Amino acid sequence: MTAASSPGLAARLRGAALAAVVALTAAPALAEEFKAGDLAIDDPWSRATPKGADVAAGYLVVHNRGAAPDRLLGGAADFAEAVSVHEMSMDGGVMKMRALPSGLEIPAGGEVRLGPGGFHIMFTGLKRQLKKGESVPVALTFERAGKVAVTFHVEGVGASGPGGAAKPDDGMKGMKM
Repeated sequence: MTAASSPGLAARLRGAALAAVVALTAAPALAEEFKAGDLAIDDPWSRATPKGADVAAGYLVVHNRGAAPDRLLGGAADFAEAVSVHEMSMDGGVMKMRALPSGLEIPAGGEVRLGPGGFHIMFTGLKRQLKKGESVPVALTFERAGKVAVTFHVEGVGASGPGGAAKPDDGMKGMKM
């Protein structure tokens, strides 16, 4: 018996093929790129926060396709009192986090990855809990490009990358030139 001679089998095969196509094309559709001038921002994401949490972190990749450096200064979000740039580092086996009040340079022709264990956006004074599956708008501020509207996708509490995917450790600085 062939698929053509069995309408039920043919329909199931078409359904399976359609499901495979949707599955393969859905993942790339989740990846978003936000642009402003020479900058492109990829894969902004954050983790869900437990009730009562006062802070959250945001991660993304900033590409500078221009001939001049730019600087990520911070931003604003309706769900947080402040949005700033921070760095986490290890010093003698002790993890340290510090704000970068002068921002983070995005080198000309380069990129900077903000991720767990390195540079990140810090959302402080949370006004509400961030919940897995939601998307939250954030206005990032750059020295040259100005304000850039970006949507952060909220992943699970233990997520290690956008879409919950594990990402290889890019090192503490996250810079690629």
